[in-house]
Amino acid sequence: MAKKKKKFKVEENETIHDCLTRMDKEGYRPVKRFEKPVFQETDDGVEPVRQEIIFDAVPKE
Repeated sequence: MAKKKKKFKVEENETIHDCLTRMDKEGYRPVKRFEKPVFQETDDGVEPVRQEIIFDAVPKE
């Protein structure tokens, strides 16, 4: 049977540890981590603002 995946995003005012704790409480464990840069337009062009972190998770067994 296929495992149901769910994505968890680290919120803006949340630490990675907080996100992992939230995953654990919901009964999931991380299997993959993605990081994407978030950019903002300025007068000089485009600047990176922060990293967006997303975890793929599967249910604990």
